[in-house]
Amino acid sequence: MSYLQLPVIDLSAADRGPQVRALLHAQLHSAAHDVGFFQLTGHGVTEAETAALTGAMRAFFALPEADRLAVSNLNSPHFRGYTRTGDERTGGSRDWRDQLDIGAERPAHVPAPGEPGYWWLEGPNQWPAALPALRTAALGWIDRLSGVAHKLLHELLAAIGAPPDFYDDVFADRPHLHLKLVRYPGSAGDGSDQGVGAHKDYGFLTLLHQDEIGGLQVQRGDGLFHEVPPIPGAFVVNLGELLEVATNGYLLATNHRVVSPPGATERYSVPFFYNPRLDARIAPLPFPHATDAPGVTTDPANPLFAEYGRNELKGWLRAHPQVAARHHQDLLVPA
Repeated sequence: MSYLQLPVIDLSAADRGPQVRALLHAQLHSAAHDVGFFQLTGHGVTEAETAALTGAMRAFFALPEADRLAVSNLNSPHFRGYTRTGDERTGGSRDWRDQLDIGAERPAHVPAPGEPGYWWLEGPNQWPAALPALRTAALGWIDRLSGVAHKLLHELLAAIGAPPDFYDDVFADRPHLHLKLVRYPGSAGDGSDQGVGAHKDYGFLTLLHQDEIGGLQVQRGDGLFHEVPPIPGAFVVNLGELLEVATNGYLLATNHRVVSPPGATERYSVPFFYNPRLDARIAPLPFPHATDAPGVTTDPANPLFAEYGRNELKGWLRAHPQVAARHHQDLLVPA
């Protein structure tokens, strides 16, 4: 089996008649069941839309450090804002990147007595005063990619014989949408090459725009991590743990990581996470291949909860220990 390239899937095939759509479904089925990753073309997002976002992103990282730190996520109990290089953790180790975390723009939901702590994850973003174009570009990107992800999820569910709209209710009203603007500044001074450590995503679907530098690696069937060569205009799509659990392991959430670019080479990427409401409970998916499902891969160090928000909060508390210590001591589990 060749691991030189992920499957490449053209979403516009869904609109080109039943025969072409049937071929799309066969490709989606194979990619989601066998790999858990693919490259998506035909999504309708234009070069101009992408350039507006990436231009605003590069302008943000070009701001003086004081301007970036003015929107530090240490200010936000909602984990929104700027994270300095090395301050995020994956698998307990430092990630050598800095980033701006943005979500759906909503009022702060401070949990009332008896409400789950995950409601802290809903709240306002922080925007740099010197760069008003960033807010417009980022929130526009969230809206645009929500539409792409909604269509893709419907086609994916149809591809495995499930009702396409089965999960529409868990995304209705208040989906937990999340966007990261990420810069990898090159290799760490200590020789570490962990741009971001190996992990799986928590939710349903991730759509990644990456630049031409490369560095994303996906663990394939041989157990090794393989490079994902950038394709201009394509999104790298991967499935999250919710879809693996919902299908009892038939669809794959796959480990992936980023290796830092060499020397002082910068790499930019924009992952968008399409996730349901925080209080959503994800029902098992009815589909004809359920009897072929191998079961979910369990990790005692990473238990999965029925309510999506508990998984999401667990991840944020681990990844951003400084924010957790400042704002959420009551949510931390004693070691």
